[in-house]
Amino acid sequence: MPLKINQIVSIGYTLTDDEGNVVDSANSAAPFSFISGKNQILPMLEEKLGEMLIGSNKIVVIPPEEGYGIYDENALQKVDRAEFPEDTALEVGMSFFADTPDGKEIPVVIKNIEGNDITLDFNHPLAGKTLTFDVQLLNLRDATAEELSHGHAHGAGGHHHH
Repeated sequence: MPLKINQIVSIGYTLTDDEGNVVDSANSAAPFSFISGKNQILPMLEEKLGEMLIGSNKIVVIPPEEGYGIYDENALQKVDRAEFPEDTALEVGMSFFADTPDGKEIPVVIKNIEGNDITLDFNHPLAGKTLTFDVQLLNLRDATAEELSHGHAHGAGGHHHH
């Protein structure tokens, strides 16, 4: 049965890429929690969680098209070293956030450095990768009004307010 909108879903998981590298994980002691129906996780993963019973495990394989997209060579951009603060040491593989014209932040990785030419990669770091989630559905409950107004889960696996 599909997840209902506005449920707090708590999961444990191990995420590996198509080379078997562990990319991320969460477990029952420190679960990941999200609000269903709010595009807070990959849609295909959320759909598969709706097919599970609490306490069950499932392997979910997500191709790039359903994950973070196909790697796009057009998402590479050369910029001049002068675009960065003078005292910043730049290295290939370094990541940071750049502001988009509409004011959002997106992750960017330095792909190459040749003299003053810095090649930036605007692809998501997992673009072009097949993702495998070994996931366990730990808990489901209705979100509270406060969680809905804040836009995130509170408590175990969610955000804590101090």
